[in-house]
Amino acid sequence: MSDYVIAPPVIAALPIQGSGQMFPVRRIFCVGRNYAEHAIEMGSDPSREPPFYFTKPSDALVVDGADMPYPPMTKQLHHEMELVVAIGSAGADIPVAQAMGHVWGYCAGLDMTRRDLQNEAKKTGRPWDMGKGFDNSAPMGALVPARGVDVSKGRIELKVNGKVVQSSDLSKLIWSVPEVISNLSHLVRLAPGDLIMTGTPEGVAAVQRGDLLEGIVEGVGEVRTRIV
Repeated sequence: MSDYVIAPPVIAALPIQGSGQMFPVRRIFCVGRNYAEHAIEMGSDPSREPPFYFTKPSDALVVDGADMPYPPMTKQLHHEMELVVAIGSAGADIPVAQAMGHVWGYCAGLDMTRRDLQNEAKKTGRPWDMGKGFDNSAPMGALVPARGVDVSKGRIELKVNGKVVQSSDLSKLIWSVPEVISNLSHLVRLAPGDLIMTGTPEGVAAVQRGDLLEGIVEGVGEVRTRIV
């Protein structure tokens, strides 16, 4: 057994629907601007340019409906409702036709964003890390195993304090789930435990302390958190 000089970090993990087992999380990859309407609202061209990615640390997860603390150094905390893909088997240079065989399951998730920090980073050509990868920036629901789940279509929706603020369909993804998996696997070797947040539809906006966020991905599940 290794003798560490400090205690190793706790393994980040997602709950699994109907099971006492957990899914250990290795890395969180996020696809940027993968719905045309969201690309437009962010001032970008919604054409089918190659997907691009940013990351969040695995310990940014917020699970089991826990509260999300309002993060420091921002006045524009934005919600971004997303389908999350959990990778179950490793692979590099995966063909699109084989991509879904690497999926363990899916869940609903929120890519919470310090928009003012992200926008400033964009202006100066700097990385987005502090706008995207901060503490507690990835609330997620329980995973559902992939077998029998169709993510080529289905409603994706977010309510804030009971009001629908984001509503779209998975069929509107610019790059589909298998295409994203294949593309990303040409950039990095995907490994069991990796998560891929597949992008958000239009309607992103700021939230405040006390707001209740409730999201759903049809056929997959729900995510819930309150900003405190």
